[in-house]
Amino acid sequence: MMRHDSGSAREWGGLDETDTARVTVSDDGTLTSWNEGARRLLGYRPAQVVGRSAADLLADPDRAADAGVRRARTRLTRWHGTVALRHRDGHEMPVRVLAHRTGPEGDWLLVAAAPRAELPPESWNDALMRWAYAQSPCPMAIYDADLRLRKVNEEMARVVGLPEAEIRDLRLSEIGGRLQSEQLEGVMHQVLTTGEPREVETCLRTGGEPEEHAWSAAFAPLKAKDGQVYAVCMAAHDITEQYLARQRLLLLSAASERIGSTLDIDRTAQELADVCVPRLADYASIDLLDRLAQDEELPSGPLTGPIVLRRTAMQSLYEGCPESVVPVGKVDTYPQVSPMAECLVVERPLIYATTDPMIAKWGALKPARARSIRRFGVHSIMAVPIRARGTTLGVAVFARHHTPGPFTQDDVVLAEEITTRAAVCVDNARRFTRERDTALALQRSLLPRTLPQPPAVEVASRYLPAGPYAGAGGDWFDVIPLSGARVALVVGDVVGHGIQASATMGRLRTAVRTLADVDLPPDELLTHLDDLVIHLAAETGAEAATGDVGATCLYAVYDPVSHRCSLAAAGHPPPALARPDGTVEFLPVPAGPPLGVGGLPFESMETELPENAVLALYTNGLMDVWDRDVDEGRLLLTNALAHPSGSLDGTCDAVLRTLLPGGGALDDVALLLARARSLDEAHVATWDVPADPAWVARSRRNVTERLTEWGLDEAVFTTELVVSELVTNAIRHAVPPIRLRLIHDHSLICEVTDSSSTAPHMRRARTFDEGGRGLLLVARLSQRWGSRQTAEGKTIWSEQSLPVGVPTRLPGLD
Repeated sequence: MMRHDSGSAREWGGLDETDTARVTVSDDGTLTSWNEGARRLLGYRPAQVVGRSAADLLADPDRAADAGVRRARTRLTRWHGTVALRHRDGHEMPVRVLAHRTGPEGDWLLVAAAPRAELPPESWNDALMRWAYAQSPCPMAIYDADLRLRKVNEEMARVVGLPEAEIRDLRLSEIGGRLQSEQLEGVMHQVLTTGEPREVETCLRTGGEPEEHAWSAAFAPLKAKDGQVYAVCMAAHDITEQYLARQRLLLLSAASERIGSTLDIDRTAQELADVCVPRLADYASIDLLDRLAQDEELPSGPLTGPIVLRRTAMQSLYEGCPESVVPVGKVDTYPQVSPMAECLVVERPLIYATTDPMIAKWGALKPARARSIRRFGVHSIMAVPIRARGTTLGVAVFARHHTPGPFTQDDVVLAEEITTRAAVCVDNARRFTRERDTALALQRSLLPRTLPQPPAVEVASRYLPAGPYAGAGGDWFDVIPLSGARVALVVGDVVGHGIQASATMGRLRTAVRTLADVDLPPDELLTHLDDLVIHLAAETGAEAATGDVGATCLYAVYDPVSHRCSLAAAGHPPPALARPDGTVEFLPVPAGPPLGVGGLPFESMETELPENAVLALYTNGLMDVWDRDVDEGRLLLTNALAHPSGSLDGTCDAVLRTLLPGGGALDDVALLLARARSLDEAHVATWDVPADPAWVARSRRNVTERLTEWGLDEAVFTTELVVSELVTNAIRHAVPPIRLRLIHDHSLICEVTDSSSTAPHMRRARTFDEGGRGLLLVARLSQRWGSRQTAEGKTIWSEQSLPVGVPTRLPGLD
């Protein structure tokens, strides 16, 4: 404790425990310890009081119970106040006591200052106050009611860089000369006016500091006894470290939010540069390995110079990034003596001063770069490798020319953390892009490159992939020519995106073509396709087919002779039919379950397609827009089809513009438009054939006469042989009624229909067999042939190419 000696000098000695009375009291009020200071205060020796109730020392013991109840009720951890105690000689003593609870359920420690023999004079306290103000490590200043400086301490003078005599009677804005000083002066004016203290944070470089510092400035009103404010005291605290730490955390938070918003490599690189300027650097460039753009395998180990990099992004304090000598998108080779190559070789961040010999060598290799460094005053460069999952992707280079301080190790740690986060996003984008490109390539290879143009319909199609981050989908469409001049129109959608969806789409498209060759009705075809999807789900180990290998499909078969169209759907949106009179309706096709559910039937419907009617088949991506419901989508499609363009291709484009005006879709879109054509009686000839062998010759004569009318004399001989074999087989082996039909369009089709469901079988006849060569002869004479089941039996058909120069349609009937 301080001792007063000779009234003028003070010396410091060891700490004297007897200057404080220290007592401990248990929670039940029993005295447990008693020091020498307590003996000097109350006169009791420890042996006389330890173990007794503390209430025995009170001048009024009756109040002890009430005090204990209050203490228990409030559960205080600290108490202070004046307590009337009884001295050993009997007189009453008021003692100021400070009590602490030593634990949640522990004892109480009571302390009180013991009387001191020597007290310093009042002038000593005044001197302490002056010394405390002048020598305080906290910069302090006092401004009067006119906001003129009256007093500064030594630390404030050091911070300002001027002695008190040079700045006395000046205002803060005149001393600082900066905008921040004017703002602080405005705060002082508020304190003078309101009498309320204020505290603000500011970041500036004072005249006495080489670098910018962050300060927490507290402004307190200095009041007289009457409450009037006569001055303002400003005390500043240097919070630069806390400020920088907070800024680093804010920068990391911003990096987490802003970097990786898309799965685009260039966009992610630009986000990295944008985040770091100006918070970390005055200029930043992001260079990625050129192999990244070429979809090559990237090295996993350290690189060796020279290194080929592509400038992917950059950012600067100055518009247009004039510091850069390499434009975005350009590929450049960086030698070993460059920040980019060196940090990639050693695989760690590096800091350079522009005075380093290595920077001079690098600039000498490219004078334009050296001139840029001198022109903008670049003084500090930091290069950080961009690495993710053990793979080097590129390098981020940061430079400072406006910020006075060089990069520090704290900046390295921060830059490495931000760059690492960006590297993971870049690598994710790279992997996604590769997988998407692979899936799109697979998808393009599985979709029809060109659509056939069968005589039954005129077709046009569009395929629009989803946005760049959805992955390739499993939408598909197809046009399949069938026997009898008929045509099948197909559109489908596999659940999900990616390579698996594209591969599944290819298998389903192949299956539909195979089943279509069998000439199954639409509902039966979907039943077989449903079984296939269930098998595919079992192969992939999927627990639920609809969730992992599910699909929807719409299958339609149009007959231009009867003008009838048969349709069936498996969980697919209904098609729209635009009639020639401008009316548009959505056909009520039974929805059916999605493919892969299993165990549920599919139903088909029939409708008539007038000449020039347009049937629109599509996938749900055309309707699925986040700000629009299905009914609105249907209305837009109706309007687009009701006002068609001059061609089907133009109508396709109009539909996409109307329903997807921005060009982007949430899901893949497949659109197939088919304009119906018809074959009238002039192109079709039909005869009923009795089950009499004599009618074989009659059938040949009928066919010859009709071919002559059509101008197909060159096809008479071949057609007579085909008709003879097919009609003979029907009479011998089938069940009446029997019907013969010729169809003249882009080819010549001969059909024989009977009531037997037994399919024909072509076999190889032996040398001495009298029969068995009929179907073999038909197959050799025809371009293609086959049979299909009908509701009444079956139809055997043969198709021949027309001789060169023969019109595919009769004159005047197109």
